[in-house]
Amino acid sequence: MQILQNDWQEYLSKEFEKPYYQDLRESLKKEYQNHIIYPDMYDIFSAFHHTSYRETRVVIIGQDPYHGPEQAHGFSFSVKPHVAIPPSLRNIYKELEMDLNIKPPSHGYLKAWAENGVLLLNNVLTVRAHQAHSHKGLGWEKFTDAVIEELNERERPLVFILWGKQAQQKGKTIDDEKHKVIASPHPSPLAAHRGFFGSRPFSRTNEFLKSIGEEPIDWSLPEDPPGAHTK
Repeated sequence: MQILQNDWQEYLSKEFEKPYYQDLRESLKKEYQNHIIYPDMYDIFSAFHHTSYRETRVVIIGQDPYHGPEQAHGFSFSVKPHVAIPPSLRNIYKELEMDLNIKPPSHGYLKAWAENGVLLLNNVLTVRAHQAHSHKGLGWEKFTDAVIEELNERERPLVFILWGKQAQQKGKTIDDEKHKVIASPHPSPLAAHRGFFGSRPFSRTNEFLKSIGEEPIDWSLPEDPPGAHTK
């Protein structure tokens, strides 16, 4: 079953054959037939298609896809162009500017990060419209646990950015003697002032990457990104 368009297929093909994933697939068929589901079914695996296993240098773990119209497109924290920037992402941009003096764009489209080696991974990859966490427990958690385990076993180190308790719980099996783990409170307005602001995740990521001979991430985002008017 060829689902992923790059080397992720090699690492995750066994997951697609497991009973839990077959059950998940059947549940999703019914969900997409009977409800409005985000993201579009063709965008579910966008994070993987734009950040291959071998090119992943950083993982940012999110929770649920956004559940409003035109928001989710398969990347954690990112929204489609021309959609209002969500509050958590506004705070991420504030920290980015404080940390690296990078002026944020007027959109919330993070595809450029994905193409620069940042895997924008949600814990759960689909959601019903206007119903947060509605696909919790369908099976996505097992799949994304497998993704993290594949990256954890990789010899070449990478950076895991864990914002908030749920992401930190998700990443509890990561080998922090091999990989760099950057954990802080969530960037949501309810938690950002408890330690997210001032945590400098972007510069700390780049310092680690340079220390192991990797190229740093270009965290800047184009004001008018290429492909912004397509998926």
